[in-house]
Amino acid sequence: MAAKKKAADFEQSLNALEALVNKMEQGDLSLEESLQAFSTGIQLTRECQTRLAEAEQQVSLLLEQQGEIVLTEFDASDDE
Repeated sequence: MAAKKKAADFEQSLNALEALVNKMEQGDLSLEESLQAFSTGIQLTRECQTRLAEAEQQVSLLLEQQGEIVLTEFDASDDE
């Protein structure tokens, strides 16, 4: 259940970040509002980066075979 909560937290943070970027791009914010939005955006970005790093660690652990981590390069062309 913790994994679902973390995924939901990541999605919420990412959605909030996207909404914040859209609001800032409109250019209707005052200087103070822009600074606050920027600060919030930095915090949301760090939360997303932390969650992605945790997910990467989980994937690495899942790829562990016979006590050794087997890392393979991701090739986007494999999905096509």
